[in-house]
Amino acid sequence: MSKFSHIDESGKPNMVDVSHKDITQRIARAQSIMCLPEDIIESLKKSDYNSPKGPVFQTAIIAGTMAVKKTSDLIPLCHPLPISKCQIDIQINDKNEVVIDCMVKVNGKTGVEMEALTGCSVAALTIYDMCKAFSHDIVIKDTKLMHKTGGKSEYTRT
Repeated sequence: MSKFSHIDESGKPNMVDVSHKDITQRIARAQSIMCLPEDIIESLKKSDYNSPKGPVFQTAIIAGTMAVKKTSDLIPLCHPLPISKCQIDIQINDKNEVVIDCMVKVNGKTGVEMEALTGCSVAALTIYDMCKAFSHDIVIKDTKLMHKTGGKSEYTRT
C-alpha cells in the first residue's frame, strides 16, 4: 500500500527529502477546461480576445507563468525549483470551451506536476476575473495532470 509522501511516521506534515535523488530533466503538462457563456465567447472572438481589463488570454498566460514560478510559495510542502521552461497555450475548442494547457520543464531532483497544475489553474482564474463583468456563469470544470516524465515514474492520461 502506498503512503502519503508528505506525512512523516508520526503523522506530521513533512517536506520530502530529495537530497539523495539524481538531477534529471522533468516535464509535466496539465490542463484546465473552462465553460464560458456563448455571448462571452463571441465577445472575445469579436474583440480579438480583449476585454475592458485588457487582453484576456495574454494576461492569463502571464499570470499562469508567474504562478508556476511561485508554486512553492502557494503550496506549503513544494520545493522551490529553478524552472527551465514554462509554456501556456490557450485555445477555444470545437465545444466552445476554453482549454488551457501548461507545460513546465526543470532539471532537478523533484517533479513539476504541481507547477503545471498551478499554472493552468491561475490562468483559468485570471480568465474568470477578466470576464466576470459579462457574467458570473463561468465554470472552471476540469483541472488535471495530463503527462509527466522524469524521476522514478512516468504518467500519461489516457
